[in-house]
Amino acid sequence: MTNTTLSPSDALLGPDADWWRQAAVYQIYPRSFADANGDGVGDLRGILSRVDYLKGLGIDAVWMSPFYPSALADGGYDVDDYRDVDPRIGTLAEFDELVAALHARSLKLIVDIVPNHSSDRHVWFQEALAAGPGSPERDRYIFRDGLGENGELPPADWTSTFGGPAWTRVADGQWYFHMFAKEQPDWNWANREIRDDFLKTLAFWADRGVDGFRIDVAHALTKRLPEPLPTAAELADPTLFPVGDHPLSDRDDVQEVYAEWRELFNRYSPPLTAVAEAWVPADRRVRYASRDSLGQAFNFDLLRATWNPEEFRTIIRDNLALAGQSGASSTWVFSNHDVVRHASRYGLPSGGEGREWLLSGGTSEVEDRDLGVARARAVSLLAFALPGSAYLYQGEELGLPEVVDIPESERQDPAFFRNRGVEIGRDGCRVPLPWTTEGSSFGFGSGDSHLPQPVWWGDYSVETEEADDSSTLHFYRRALALRHELQTAEELSWIDAPESVVAFRRPGGWVSVTNFGVESVELPAGRVVIASGALDGDRLPADTTAWIVVDAD
Repeated sequence: MTNTTLSPSDALLGPDADWWRQAAVYQIYPRSFADANGDGVGDLRGILSRVDYLKGLGIDAVWMSPFYPSALADGGYDVDDYRDVDPRIGTLAEFDELVAALHARSLKLIVDIVPNHSSDRHVWFQEALAAGPGSPERDRYIFRDGLGENGELPPADWTSTFGGPAWTRVADGQWYFHMFAKEQPDWNWANREIRDDFLKTLAFWADRGVDGFRIDVAHALTKRLPEPLPTAAELADPTLFPVGDHPLSDRDDVQEVYAEWRELFNRYSPPLTAVAEAWVPADRRVRYASRDSLGQAFNFDLLRATWNPEEFRTIIRDNLALAGQSGASSTWVFSNHDVVRHASRYGLPSGGEGREWLLSGGTSEVEDRDLGVARARAVSLLAFALPGSAYLYQGEELGLPEVVDIPESERQDPAFFRNRGVEIGRDGCRVPLPWTTEGSSFGFGSGDSHLPQPVWWGDYSVETEEADDSSTLHFYRRALALRHELQTAEELSWIDAPESVVAFRRPGGWVSVTNFGVESVELPAGRVVIASGALDGDRLPADTTAWIVVDAD
């Protein structure tokens, strides 16, 4: 199913234009979702085999992480060709089949776009290497001469996000910049050819029926690199560069790129949605979420939130206010392909991001898995009650914990190899899903999986949880179904409650109450329609959320 192209003015009046504002969006990491051909890597056929599962979950849309041809130097975020499918994952024909299958079930599809950098195998980077210094081909990327007597030193002492130098030397002596791995050279967004080519890429997928895009590293595209380049210490000094004019990040001029993208998006009916991965201060995030830009931006505050009611109240208030400023709806997300799964985070005594625990191999703290799942269910139900979009990460509907004990020989994340001893990497949240209680890869495929699954993985499988009405899977289905039934407007009013309780009322006469304390609390009057755990009569136990409908007289 393809999208209809309209004039920009007509598109804004098109059908279903606001579907995304309160959507439940399910992130699929394709290589770890389902493997149809048994080669150990998830694929489009695997996703196609599970579309009824996705529909039954009660989501509105699927967000698919990169599926493009890639050497997997960074889990697919090193893209060889932006307008094709990795042959290990499938074909364009299978992609079209997936779009049609999702749309036939009234599910939208959002795909990842990686515009900050390509892979070093991209045809344009290979042309840049062959053409040499000063060539138009090399101007598509960021090349500089080195320092030192013979250019043997990098142009600046910058460190990449994954550790190690951010500059790599090529055969003719020049150096290219890569914010991430050396296999991910950064594009030069000052080059009009790059801007035009990405517009072609966006239209290519939109014309195949894609409903929207998730923009990777949305804050970093445009750069200003005058000579001499600033040092790493200068880059880190917030007093040296005016807000919006940092050499590498969150520049005001990146909005010129997104204004062009928005013009393209609005030619379709309904207009294409987009959400920015923008790691910027909250007051800057509204720029990416405005209707003249991408239209929505991720709120990552809950990825870091501890088990603290005041912290949750502050995050909710602040982000609803920011959504009001931008005209977008907020986004609520606890887990994704880059962070420790929240069922594990909330089972740790420290209650933080879990990075030190992960680095220690799970030895620095004792994970309480039962507590973690209980709290994860509670905060997920809380988030489902909030105005805005809820983003889910594959497997959280099963209560999957983080896999900590992956052998070094089996790890894949470049963050582990390039920052050894400082980062353990993100492989633990990317372990392939368990679909069956037993089997060589617990139903993920017919053989082994590309990342090792623990022996207890089947306890969290879809098959196991289908047989248990109290499972997290059945809980998610009930919660998402009720969310569809009850969500009617983007308004919220707070309810007076004990300090340990987060409680608010939604239009239509229903309330959400979450107990962050250690003692049970009295529930508001009304009919409990769902709870994240067992109730204690008319009292709400610790680590539990309930929704209550106040029936009209």
